Amino acid sequence: MKIAKGFVRRAVGDSYMVVPVGMRTQDIPGVIALSETGDFIWRKLENGATEEELVDALLVEYDVDRQRAEAGVRGFVAELADKGWLED
Repeated sequence: MKIAKGFVRRAVGDSYMVVPVGMRTQDIPGVIALSETGDFIWRKLENGATEEELVDALLVEYDVDRQRAEAGVRGFVAELADKGWLED
């Protein structure tokens, strides 16, 4: 799965933002703020990571157990999918 077209990710100081561009601006007014972990997952999704790859990457990058990483990935991916921000 991959982030759909129409988004630009930016680091602004210690913050992480996603800005809709083009036609996406009609659906999403303003910017989307991401946590550090959300930004980490978003960047992996920009490159077409699977859920399993996301979980494995979180386990390497952060001090978190598999169950919590899986739950976090599932929730984040589900939210993006519900909003139509992912493509296969």
